[in-house]
Amino acid sequence: MALSHDAPLGESPAPTPESARAGGPPSTAVTPVAPVTPVTPADASPKASPKLILALAFAQFGAYLAVLTPVMVTLALRVSQIVPEADRGTALGQVLSVGALLAMLGNPVFGALSDRTTSRFGRRRPWLVGGMAAGLVGLLGVALGGSVPVLMAGWAVAQLGINATLAALTSCVPDLIPPQQQARVSGFIGITTSLAMIGGSVLAQVFSGSMALAFLVPGVIGLAAVGCLAVVIKDRPARAGAFEPYGVREFLRSFWVNPRRHPDFAWNFAGRFLVFTGASCVTSYQVYFLMDRLGYDDTAVTGKVLVGTLAMVVSIAAGSLLGGQLSDRSGRRKPYVLGSSLVMAVSLAMIATAQSFGMYVAALVVFGFGEGLYLSVDMALAAAVLPNPEESAKDMGVLNIGNALPQSLVPIVAPAFLAIGGGGNYGALFLFGAVAAVLGALAVQFIRSVK
Repeated sequence: MALSHDAPLGESPAPTPESARAGGPPSTAVTPVAPVTPVTPADASPKASPKLILALAFAQFGAYLAVLTPVMVTLALRVSQIVPEADRGTALGQVLSVGALLAMLGNPVFGALSDRTTSRFGRRRPWLVGGMAAGLVGLLGVALGGSVPVLMAGWAVAQLGINATLAALTSCVPDLIPPQQQARVSGFIGITTSLAMIGGSVLAQVFSGSMALAFLVPGVIGLAAVGCLAVVIKDRPARAGAFEPYGVREFLRSFWVNPRRHPDFAWNFAGRFLVFTGASCVTSYQVYFLMDRLGYDDTAVTGKVLVGTLAMVVSIAAGSLLGGQLSDRSGRRKPYVLGSSLVMAVSLAMIATAQSFGMYVAALVVFGFGEGLYLSVDMALAAAVLPNPEESAKDMGVLNIGNALPQSLVPIVAPAFLAIGGGGNYGALFLFGAVAAVLGALAVQFIRSVK
């Protein structure tokens, strides 16, 4: 695909002020390639169509179905089939860490390349569809691999591919959704991530007798979902001329936003990293928690994960819808991020002390409500602190490092917490996650440009 050295065209025929798209005050700027046109204030911007919102939601559902099903259930079960029980925690950590590290590196790079892409198919479509196709190939490698190195290689390809898709997908909210709708749309889209968790748990149970299908069916659904979005969006290629050539300097800049020049962006990054560190303790280790502390075997654990996920998703939906509506209505973001992060911290402390499946499910309900509130508002907050709307995919990719890095670091540090007191100390692991979530809540309060 062709890569441009210029700023991309807007996603709609009418020129849109960059400051309005970033959530700032209206500007008098005009597009250099069109007649001078009066600027439309942010609060009067045309609303996104229901068709576009539904397509965005379905695409997010499909992408996260493909990547979360292995993270939550099937990858742990696949590792259990290959390595002895005593080694499975370490082996899973190795596979997850390598995949998450590549996801962290790939997301901002693919975002920067997407911003520059001059393909006649547009600057987002090639990465949406091509990335998911590559991810499906990686999932096939995981499904058929018979050793930890093969699983690691397959999961690395899957993470790179799916994160190419996510880099283009996450830029669609600041690109295509006007500021006055962003929290509500983010809340709606956030629900689909939770639905993907349910769908993944259901598929893992349905295809428990065929590990290949348990990996491939979510990937195929993901490819179909992003294909639908590629048909719906008005995607134009980038124009040649404004971006610097994508060499080593630009590659390194893909991972960097100057925190001194953009402190609000840096604080949002720090908050994301810490909150997702807490969340990763749940997503990465719930299967082994249920097996090791509560005593469920391989055949029973998928059903227990499904029950817990269903309970959690109902509360995520409630939190997402409530948080998005209240935040957009009040025009405030930080109080909801603070409250949601603290709720997640409480739930992690509940999991740390859970000694029964009922206590575990109750903790997941609390966790889900907090996560729903967080997801509904954090995307709108992120869109408001982007340094340069012309590079929204690249900058959202940098922010997404805050999501991906904990998936790599938590499996690395988790064995140290689990080993406290002789091994199997899940209480220490989840208390560590609770402390991280509290610190993340506090970090967001230092943002000044957003209420």
